Amino acid sequence: MTGRMDRRRAYAAVVVGTLGYTCLMFVWFSLPAYLSTIIDDLGLSGTQAGVVAGAVPLTYIPIALFSGVVVDRIGPGRSLAAGVLIYGIAQVTRSFAAGFPSLLAATLLIGVGATAITFGLPKLVSVLFPPDETGLPSSIYLVGASTGTASVFAVGRPVLGPLLGGWRPLFLWSGVVAIAYGLLWLGVAHRLGIDARNRAANDADDADSSLSPAAIARDLKLVLTHRELQLVVVVGTMYLLIAHGTQSWLPTLLEARGYSAGRAGRTTSLLVAANVVGVVTVPAVADRLGVRRTALIGCGLIATVGLSGVISSGLGLLLLGSVLVTGFGFGGLSPLIRAIPPELEGIGARLTGTAVGFIFAVGEIGGFLGPVLVGTLYDRTGSYAPGLGLLAAAGLVVAVAGGALRFRYGDS
Repeated sequence: MTGRMDRRRAYAAVVVGTLGYTCLMFVWFSLPAYLSTIIDDLGLSGTQAGVVAGAVPLTYIPIALFSGVVVDRIGPGRSLAAGVLIYGIAQVTRSFAAGFPSLLAATLLIGVGATAITFGLPKLVSVLFPPDETGLPSSIYLVGASTGTASVFAVGRPVLGPLLGGWRPLFLWSGVVAIAYGLLWLGVAHRLGIDARNRAANDADDADSSLSPAAIARDLKLVLTHRELQLVVVVGTMYLLIAHGTQSWLPTLLEARGYSAGRAGRTTSLLVAANVVGVVTVPAVADRLGVRRTALIGCGLIATVGLSGVISSGLGLLLLGSVLVTGFGFGGLSPLIRAIPPELEGIGARLTGTAVGFIFAVGEIGGFLGPVLVGTLYDRTGSYAPGLGLLAAAGLVVAVAGGALRFRYGDS
């Protein structure tokens, strides 16, 4: 079997696989969409709400690197199916949560399944496409992810939730849909021979497919000591701090400023829509001009400007514009941190899963701290401004790290 399939079938496979990301983000952000209601129903404090909102990123910290190694070895077909089934079952379980401990446990399990999606899709693209053609398919699955996030805020909370009878039925049925999709993807991946193509596409030998300690240690050493990749990890950490902190608390912040739950959800969906614009346009322009590192600098500064506007503006057009700018800024970072590793010398397609796993193992410390810091600082100060200020500062760190990448290694 050849390593690459024809382009039409390859893109079709990415589109079908993307639905796993769409379902994941709907499931993931169904909790932030209903956070104010769940806080009241379960009696959560601001800190507990922040911990639960950041629980999925927290899961990445201890298991992401190992998950990436496993994805590299068994291939994206079975990895994606397993991930979807795990988070689908967890979402069903979460619908029966009776308090903070049970809600947290089920949300952590969602994170376990999510790792397979986060690393499985870049691996799928690296299997199906050569390194210089990964930009567009990467944008496809990230648009699918943003679609899932926007859907839960724009449709899930204001439309489906009331129609089904509240957050618990919404959680239940979204989990059931995810489980059904996971079984469908497993059949599609088997029919297309996705995992059988994995070794051929990456010129893998037996050691590359082995889970022996020696083989894993060899690959981990290559990845963990890669200097350029370490700077990408810094960018990824700040990106996840901004993204999860903003998306988890923006609906609640808007409600606190006087928006209805429906209007707050729709406004948050605009954040996600702007994210999609960034996902689609930034890597395309950066690749055409050969300025990926410069694009990191620009996106970091744009996110800082947008978050500063959210902090300082009241309700109205200035706030809306600030939300859009913020979404565009961190949206542009998302595909860049995934597209850079396959092109790095010593990483390539063979170690894409492990490299992206490294980025998220460290990066999700930021993903966890983003929601927690906003919630904890709100408990202490009664204001969301201090937490959002930290998120804005993270954009400046992205710009500095991007500048170091460009200065040391050049643009591309």
